[in-house]
Amino acid sequence: METGKLAEVFLDSAYESVGRARRETREALGPDHVLLPDVVQVVSELLANAVEHADRGLVGDLIGLTLTATLDSVHVEVSDPGSASRAPHIPRDLPSGARRGRGLLIVDRLSGGRWGTREHGPGLGRTVWCAVPYVRTEPSAAEEDEAERFSSWTLPAACRN
Repeated sequence: METGKLAEVFLDSAYESVGRARRETREALGPDHVLLPDVVQVVSELLANAVEHADRGLVGDLIGLTLTATLDSVHVEVSDPGSASRAPHIPRDLPSGARRGRGLLIVDRLSGGRWGTREHGPGLGRTVWCAVPYVRTEPSAAEEDEAERFSSWTLPAACRN
């Protein structure tokens, strides 16, 4: 299995970039990669969060996507302009059937809790990262129930591709 940087791309801070990020991920990993569906899902969630929550307003804001393979996982990093008012978090009390707010919950499940953030300093943005492991333990009954609860969610039309 090849290790090292698989891709590094910079995308406009726009919902249309989510589809491009998924295409870049598919190309970087290849159609037969065992983690392709999970990594594509993680990339979708992290890019959509970056577009939605990063402080915007400057023309030309970019979001960086980096994919790196290690012996035990595929690392995904999404760097954005950051937000002065909120840090990435998993909501504590997400109502059943909620259509928003589950992105980091999905990332948490697919990465087995191996995710986090790096703040780059005031005005310098942040990076949200995760490691999608090649080997995961079986989900608990509670995790399976929670996944079933959220299975009807779909991305906004501007994010699909």
